[in-house]
Amino acid sequence: MTGAAAPPPPAAPVVPAAPTPPRPAAQAAVAIAGDRGRSIRRAIAYVFLIGYALLMLVPFAWQVITSFKTDRDALRLTVIPDPFTLQGWEKGFLTLDPSIPQLFFNSVIVAAGVTISNLVLASMAGYAFARLRFPGREILFLVVLATLMIPDQLRLVPVYILLNTIGLTRGFGQYLAVVLVMAVMGANIFLMRQYFLSIPRDIEEAARIDGAGFFTTFLRVMLPLAGPALAAVSILAFQGAWNGFFWPLLILQDQGHWTLPLGLFQFTQEFLSFWPALMSVTIAAILPILVIYLFFQRYFVASVAGSGVKG
Repeated sequence: MTGAAAPPPPAAPVVPAAPTPPRPAAQAAVAIAGDRGRSIRRAIAYVFLIGYALLMLVPFAWQVITSFKTDRDALRLTVIPDPFTLQGWEKGFLTLDPSIPQLFFNSVIVAAGVTISNLVLASMAGYAFARLRFPGREILFLVVLATLMIPDQLRLVPVYILLNTIGLTRGFGQYLAVVLVMAVMGANIFLMRQYFLSIPRDIEEAARIDGAGFFTTFLRVMLPLAGPALAAVSILAFQGAWNGFFWPLLILQDQGHWTLPLGLFQFTQEFLSFWPALMSVTIAAILPILVIYLFFQRYFVASVAGSGVKG
């Protein structure tokens, strides 16, 4: 008996061939080309940024050079003073009344008071707007932002009447009056709020679990983490108070209490054509701001980068 034919064996599955890896030489060529293009772009960016930075330093460098020239040589386009003289510095520091040291002292008092008050009030207000829940919080925050659109000239009369009524436009109270007017700025409150929003809530909740209240959490946990934002507020507040002209001109009636911008304004009126002396006193006014900014620069950049994480 003839049996049925055996079925053919199943065909072996077709296995696709593995892709041939590129040769090491080709990979090296692609990597070298990519690195070369990236290096060229980076070099171009560095050249542009360095050139722009040097361009921005030209006025300051020319100011320093002019301060060591004579009055006759100040209008000449020469890089090296010929002759080199300190006449401009002597006249600038000995002619002003009040003197430069007195103006510096007055400016330091005002700027230090304004900086400390902004650090305290802006950090507390920023934390409240960022973390606390209370009725009307959003509306009140919009009111704070709206103050940025109100010019100082619009509130000149009521502010001066109020300060004069409580006796802060005479004697040593003039310093306190300027500090009160600039005690806290809406921009600093906004900056602190945005930075506190960028801090994870887990850190704050962990402090709450350990039994910390709102004030303890703010003082011992959140405030140390907000160092970059505090540095930025310090720079902005100190710069605004140091260069402030409008409110000191209005409030500081006693010439002995004038700040540096008021003294420089008087100097420019009297010695506008004597450029070396004018450059020397303006350099003296710029140096404190420059030193503070160089010291807090990395904190300032970190604050600006961190405050834009959340809205």
